[in-house]
Amino acid sequence: MRDRMNVYLPSDLVKGISELAERKKLSRSAIVEAAVASFLSPDGADKREAAFARRLDRLSRQAQRMERDLGVTAETLALFVRFWLTITPPLPPDAQSAAQIKGRERYEGFVETLGRRLQKGQSFLKEIPDDVARFSQGDEEKEPPSTN
Repeated sequence: MRDRMNVYLPSDLVKGISELAERKKLSRSAIVEAAVASFLSPDGADKREAAFARRLDRLSRQAQRMERDLGVTAETLALFVRFWLTITPPLPPDAQSAAQIKGRERYEGFVETLGRRLQKGQSFLKEIPDDVARFSQGDEEKEPPSTN
């Protein structure tokens, strides 16, 4: 048995219900009934909360991975710069222009190699666990993976 109930709603809400009813090919009463049933359902809020919790957990894990990757990247850059500054002797003034030309050539090669790696989906951060495992097993003499 069904009871009749008159309800007064704002016109924009009635318009939204009507549009949804048209799209779903349902009556407005069916739309309102489903909404009220969902609102009154004791586990409806629990389901929404669980869905939000899962999404937040996933976002937290993604943020943690990004933070870890950023830390590895920053540390890698810092070690490289320290190493480069330590071993690179200053050049005499007459060798500066030749060094700048060679530096531009090397930079262009670096950018090309980086572009190829990114197109292939290769990532330095993904290679680190493999390199660590290989070096920890005493295989330091082996060549690192190709960057091309």
